[in-house]
Amino acid sequence: MLPLATYRLQMRNGVDFDTVIADIDALTRLGISHLYLSPVFTATTGSTHGYDVTRPDEIDPALGGLEGFRRLAEAARARGLGIILDIVPNHTAFSLENPWLVDVLRHGQASRYAQHFDIDWSAGRLVLPWLARPVQALLAEGALHVGQDARLGPVLVVDDLRLPLQGDTQGPLEEVLERQSWHLADWQAGSDSITHRRFFNITDLISMRVDRPEVFDDTHALVLDLVARGDVQGLRIDHIDGLRAPGAYLERLRGRVGPDVPIWVEKILVGDEPLPDWPVEGTTGYEHARDIARVLTPPAGVAALGALWSGAVARGTDYAATLTAAKRDILRHDLAAEVLRLVDLARAALKDDPEHDPGPETLRQSVIGMLEGMPVYRTYFGEAHQAAEDAAAPLDAMRAHVAATLRPPLTALRLIDVLAEAQSPEEAAFRDLFQQTSGAVLAKSAEDTALYRFVPYPAACEVGASPEAPTLPPEEFAQTWASMPAGAMVLTSTHDTKRSEDARMRLVACAVLPDAVQVLWHETCALPRVQAALAGGMRKEELWTLMHSLLAAWQPADLAPDLAERVAGYLQKAMREAKEISVPGYPNDAAEAPALGLARALTVLWQANLPEAAAALIDRGEVLSLVQLALKLLARGVPDIYRGCEGPSFSLTDPDNRRAVDLKALSALDQQQDFAGRKYRLTRSLLSLRARRISDLRGAGGTQVEAAGRGYLVRRQTASGVICAEIRPGREPVLRHEADEQAA
Repeated sequence: MLPLATYRLQMRNGVDFDTVIADIDALTRLGISHLYLSPVFTATTGSTHGYDVTRPDEIDPALGGLEGFRRLAEAARARGLGIILDIVPNHTAFSLENPWLVDVLRHGQASRYAQHFDIDWSAGRLVLPWLARPVQALLAEGALHVGQDARLGPVLVVDDLRLPLQGDTQGPLEEVLERQSWHLADWQAGSDSITHRRFFNITDLISMRVDRPEVFDDTHALVLDLVARGDVQGLRIDHIDGLRAPGAYLERLRGRVGPDVPIWVEKILVGDEPLPDWPVEGTTGYEHARDIARVLTPPAGVAALGALWSGAVARGTDYAATLTAAKRDILRHDLAAEVLRLVDLARAALKDDPEHDPGPETLRQSVIGMLEGMPVYRTYFGEAHQAAEDAAAPLDAMRAHVAATLRPPLTALRLIDVLAEAQSPEEAAFRDLFQQTSGAVLAKSAEDTALYRFVPYPAACEVGASPEAPTLPPEEFAQTWASMPAGAMVLTSTHDTKRSEDARMRLVACAVLPDAVQVLWHETCALPRVQAALAGGMRKEELWTLMHSLLAAWQPADLAPDLAERVAGYLQKAMREAKEISVPGYPNDAAEAPALGLARALTVLWQANLPEAAAALIDRGEVLSLVQLALKLLARGVPDIYRGCEGPSFSLTDPDNRRAVDLKALSALDQQQDFAGRKYRLTRSLLSLRARRISDLRGAGGTQVEAAGRGYLVRRQTASGVICAEIRPGREPVLRHEADEQAA
C-alpha cells in the first residue's frame, strides 16, 4: 500500500528506537502515515549516519537492537503507522569491526565471504591502506610485532590495529607478512593501489557483490524477515547506481518482498532523463525538489544575479566548462585509483582487437575522456532495462566530447562501442566497472565540487539540480507533475540536500528580488570588517558564498545561538569542496582563516541588526516556503517530510542538516502566529486534506502555480474539482475546493 505521506527520521546522534517511540504521538498527530528510518543495521562504533554498516544481519544494539526495533514496530502499528527502511546494498565498512571482512583477512580467498566483497583478487593481495606511514619505515623502527588477541588469535600489532594473521607466525616479520592474503600499506595507497571497489572516493567503505545470489541472501536475510513479519512496509535503496546490475537486483528484491511492498531508489536523474523501467514506485524525489525551485524562479532574476556574480568575481557564466574542469580534477586526484583499474580492464578488452593496440597513456586519456563526456550518472548496458532511445543521448555526448578533446579519439570511440555492445567477458568487465564508476565521477565533480565553484544562483546548486537549467515554465511544470507516478516520492529536504527547504526558498527569493541582492551585496562589500578581510587575502568568491549562506541560515540569536559557528563551518566546507584554495584532507588553514573570521563576525552583526535588504529576502522566502509546501503535499506522488521540517528549517549541508531536533517541541508551533506556526498548521491542514481526498490527489490532474501580487495561488486539478491554496505574505494560508468554496 502506498503511503499517504512519509516522515524521514535520522537515527543515531541521540535518536534511538525508544526516542522515536516517545515522540510517536506527535508524529501521529501531524498526519503522516509512515515513519521512514535511516539505516538501522549495526554500523561502526560512533557512526553518525549508519551508512558504514558492519553487520547487515543485525539491528544495531546502539539503537536498541532487534527487540527495540520490534517495540517501535508495535508502537507504530498501534497508531496505524507503517515503517520504511533505508537499506545499503552497495557497501559495508572496510573496517576491523566488519566480521565478514575479518574472516577474509584471516582466511583469504578460502573465506566464505571472500567473494561477498568486490575485491579484485587477480590484482594480488587485498591492500589495506590503514597506516600513517609506509610499512617499511615502521618495520625498520620495530613498530610492528606479532601478538595475541583473545577474539582474533594471532595478530599483527601496529599502534591500535590488530590484524588477524594466518599460517605460520614464526620467523622474520617480513616473511610473516608475505604469507598473508592482505598487504598493509600507508593511507596514500588509496590514490592508486587499492584492490577493492570503494564507495566514491571513500576507501573505508568496501562495495559488495549483491549481484551474486548468495551475497544477496546473506546481506538481505534480516530485512526480508522484517518485511515478512510485517514490521517493515517499504524499502528505500541507497545508491542504486553503485550496483553492478541494478535492474537484476531490483527484480530479485521485488520477487522476494512481493508486489505490495513499495520500493524507492536513491537515483539522481539529470535533466529530462527517465527512470529505467524498474519494478519500483520511483526515486526518492530529488527531481521534484528541483522542479519546485525552478518553477518559482523568474528567468530575469537569474540573469541579473549571474551578471552581478560574474562582475564581482571576474568569472564566466559557463557552467559546462566549470563541470568539465571539476571532472578532470576529480579524475586526477580523488578517483585516480578507479581510472587505473579501468585502464587495466580497457587493455584487456582490446587485447584481441587487431585494429587497436593502444599504449597506457592513450588508454588513460581515453577512459578520462569518456568519463568527462558522460552527461548522466550512468548507463545500464548489459541489462534488459536499458532502453535504446535512453542510451542514445549519453553515447552521443561521450562521442562528441572525445572527438573534440582527444587527438586522436579512435581508442575512446572504440571503447564507447565496447560500453554499448560488449562481446566478450573482458569487454563486459570494462563495461560494468565503467558504469559503476561514472556515477561516482559525476557526483564528486558536480555535487561535491562544481556546485561550490559556480554559484551565481545558489538555489540551483543542489543535489539533482543544475545551474544550467535553473528555471521551468509553469506550463511544463504542470505537464511534468500531471504525469508523476502515484508512488513517486516527493522531497524538499533530506540529510544530503545542500540546503534545507526553507533555506533554499530564501535563495529562490534572490531571483524574485534581484535588486535587493544587489543592494545587500554592495552594502556588505562596503563594511569595514569586510574590506579588511578582502585586503587580508579573502576572495570575493568566498564573500558571495558567505553572504548567501548567512541569508539562507539566518535566525535571531535567541533561536540560533550557535549560528556563527554553523555558518563558519559551512563556509569552511564550501571552500574545501570547491578545491581551489583548500581541499578536504589537505586544508590550507592560512587561506581559510580570513574568511572564517569574517563569517563569525558578519553573523554576529546580522543577528544584532539584520540588513533591510536581507529582511526583505527573508520575508519573500517565507511566502515561497509555504508555496513549496503546498506543491509538495498536493502532489500526485508520496510527500516526504524530513524530520523537523513541519516547522522552520534553515539548515545548510551536512553535518548542519543532521543536527538533532525536538519533535515534541514542534507540536507547540501550532499556537504561534509567525511563519513557524503558519508552516506547521499548513502542514497539518494539507495532510488532513490529503487523507480525505487521497483518491482524488492520486488521480490525473495538473498543478499550476502563479504569482498573485506578492503572494501565490497553487491550483491542483482533481476529478472532483480544483483544490486551491492561497498564500499571502504575513497571512494564514487559505485552502479551498472550488466545488463548494468551503475551507478545506
